[in-house]
Amino acid sequence: MAAVGDVARYWLAEHPAIVGFRWSPSGGLWFSTWAFLLSFLAAYVALCLTLDALLAALRRKRPLPLGALPSAHALLMAAVSAAVFAGTLVSAVAEIRDTRWSWRGRSRTTPLRWLLCFPPGTRSSGRVFFWSYAYYLSRYLHAARGVFAVLRRRRGAAARVFAHAAAVAMAFLWLEFSQSFQVLAILASTLAHVVAFGFRAGLPAARAARVAPVALVGCNVVCHAGVLWMHFGGAVAGGCSGIGAWLFNTLLNAALLWVFLHCYGRRGVSDDDGRVKET
Repeated sequence: MAAVGDVARYWLAEHPAIVGFRWSPSGGLWFSTWAFLLSFLAAYVALCLTLDALLAALRRKRPLPLGALPSAHALLMAAVSAAVFAGTLVSAVAEIRDTRWSWRGRSRTTPLRWLLCFPPGTRSSGRVFFWSYAYYLSRYLHAARGVFAVLRRRRGAAARVFAHAAAVAMAFLWLEFSQSFQVLAILASTLAHVVAFGFRAGLPAARAARVAPVALVGCNVVCHAGVLWMHFGGAVAGGCSGIGAWLFNTLLNAALLWVFLHCYGRRGVSDDDGRVKET
């Protein structure tokens, strides 16, 4: 078992590509430029609007049959989310272990404060940012759920499309500005996605799938309050890294909370395949 653990730690946190990762638009990384991000968001929204208009012109009110595609996509998202969760968790532990020496006698930094508030001048490099990049890439795969919602003629499909587009933009900002609190946000988000997508793929986790979105919203609120106190309350000298992006992130999270309430609050918890679970 120890050997298996060592192999897992190597591939999740000690591989040279992970330790030496550096976010750079000029470094050849996929989807790492502002031009690509803005082009994708424009094309994504345009595609969804076009599909919606086309289906409306055809007066099609019934869902377009997609067969096993949504379930297969959900299973893939559950697997990807599990991998990113494990990698982020192991890498965060490794980063805390390797940098704890620099905190002693110089500041009141603790592991929890580091998780919520990166020091000013933090660069998007190293283990946790490698997995932040992996999470960012997974948002493009996740965005397919918005297309499914349009094709399935789901109520609130436009709000879902906005939510997926906003998630891509937020993940990009986390890397571009070394935004604080992203480690906990990624852990909470991927864990919730493992549960929710596992249920959509047919795994028996109905109650957990209902609780997962609520837990994710609650975690975001608590984390944002912690960053607010640490940066503006003077709890951390010099404030937190990427606070400008964090403020924009907060506005997007408020909008996503509205989307959550709009899509789930009125008629119960519903998955992306058209089945409604009344709460």
